[in-house]
Amino acid sequence: MRAIVTVIGQDQVGIIASVCNALSEQQVNVLDISQTVLQEFLVMNMLVDMGNCPIPFAALHDSLREMGKAKNLDIRIQREDIFDAMHRI
Repeated sequence: MRAIVTVIGQDQVGIIASVCNALSEQQVNVLDISQTVLQEFLVMNMLVDMGNCPIPFAALHDSLREMGKAKNLDIRIQREDIFDAMHRI
């Protein structure tokens, strides 16, 4: 299963590394990444493959949200099919 990870917050050293490390620990592969820094704010979107992830989607979701709170970031993960359905015109 593929998913979209979105990270928004004030830019700081190590955001990309910490999110990628957290995903890697759960065997989640980053397929594509896009990031922009708008003044002092980072906006990052990642397409990830969860095919080898050993934990349920909900557990990964909660883990990323908690990591985001600890770093004062908004980190969300959404299944690709739901993301696509929400963004169709």
